[in-house]
Amino acid sequence: MSFSSTDTKAPSVRDSTPPPPSRATVFACVLGNALEFYDFTTYTFFAVAIGRSFFPTHDPVVSLLISVATFGVGFCTRPLGGLVIGAFADHAGRKPAMMLTIALMAIGMLLLAATPPFAAIGYAAPVLVVFARLLQGFALGGEVGPATSYLIEVAPNDRRGRLASWQIASQGCALLAAGIVGFVLAHSLSDAAMTEWGWRVALLLGLTIVPGGLYIRRRLPETAHLSDTEKRRSAAQVLGHLLTGHPWPLFLGLVAIMTSTISTYVGLYMTTYGETALHLKVPSAITAPLIGGITTIVFALAGGWLADRYGRKIVMLLPRILLILAIYPAFLFLIGHPSIVTLLVTTGLMSVLGSLSSAAAIVAIPEMLPASVRASGLSTAYAFAVTVFGGTTQFVLAWLIGVSGDPLSPAWYMIGSGILGVIAMALMPETRGRPLPR
Repeated sequence: MSFSSTDTKAPSVRDSTPPPPSRATVFACVLGNALEFYDFTTYTFFAVAIGRSFFPTHDPVVSLLISVATFGVGFCTRPLGGLVIGAFADHAGRKPAMMLTIALMAIGMLLLAATPPFAAIGYAAPVLVVFARLLQGFALGGEVGPATSYLIEVAPNDRRGRLASWQIASQGCALLAAGIVGFVLAHSLSDAAMTEWGWRVALLLGLTIVPGGLYIRRRLPETAHLSDTEKRRSAAQVLGHLLTGHPWPLFLGLVAIMTSTISTYVGLYMTTYGETALHLKVPSAITAPLIGGITTIVFALAGGWLADRYGRKIVMLLPRILLILAIYPAFLFLIGHPSIVTLLVTTGLMSVLGSLSSAAAIVAIPEMLPASVRASGLSTAYAFAVTVFGGTTQFVLAWLIGVSGDPLSPAWYMIGSGILGVIAMALMPETRGRPLPR
């Protein structure tokens, strides 16, 4: 994909055609989001081994549950990170905020990978793991807003969708990478080696791209162009201005991200769903990351291109409406004909339509907001939506299926959230071709 074209429209001095961003710039901006999904997939893949290492109990089920719960702790600090780091980005600039988030993320992942097991340091081990997860959650909560704001501010007007869509495509790259790493390690190491050190290798491999990302981010030019008055504002004043001056775009963005988040995390749940609800013998957990990763990369980038060509709203709405209409018969067919093939087809359907819609939404939301609250607005909406709905989706699905006995529960959950998302997206203004609000 080329990022070298320029925008022929120049509606204002503020929105005149910026220099075309390099591929290195795009890589640096989407690195944090990619690390988040690599970390999520890796932790899920090795949850049993991590549980044995840090949370040994006489009951392996209890060990696994504690391990999964510890991963969920990271969601608790996301809203705080979204508020604090997002406001910091609108107060001090995008570049220092992006440097802070990637550094904190790397420290959290390194601490998790380097913490000795329970057998070596006792209860200090789970304490350090929980601290690492809290630190990661704080950083991730504040990552998406500054990074996405930077991408759309540095992009030519007619390519903002294409560049911002790399935030969604980077999730697919991370899923694919984590699935391949997990597959290779799981088939190369014994259970004992996996518990002792194998899962640590997977995390450390993800960290190898951080030094390059830090180097590039440090060299990026600032795009916020904040006035002296705006720079003198405190973080609390930035948040106060966001909540009192722009509550409607913030609310619409939160609901739009909510429906995207739920469809994404239902997709990540599908391997577990196949094993528990459909009683399939899934040959390897690599299948879901492979399908989800490839389709997310391809169709997120397609969604960004379509959003630049035809508009944000139509690309947000049409795939989401199609997903609402298709998900019930897809699950019905899956339940009636349970197999690995039908499971992967259903997962692929969710990923294709969800990625198209999400790619348009991730650019439309910050385009509604002025520069003075753009990063904090997207960070806040994203962090709260992912915390409340991403952090609970798998638990909610397991609970719904357990209480109702209805294997169609994931479809109903997606339909309900999808309808709310469609309403919010329909109420959002069309921002294609417009100069970014100052």
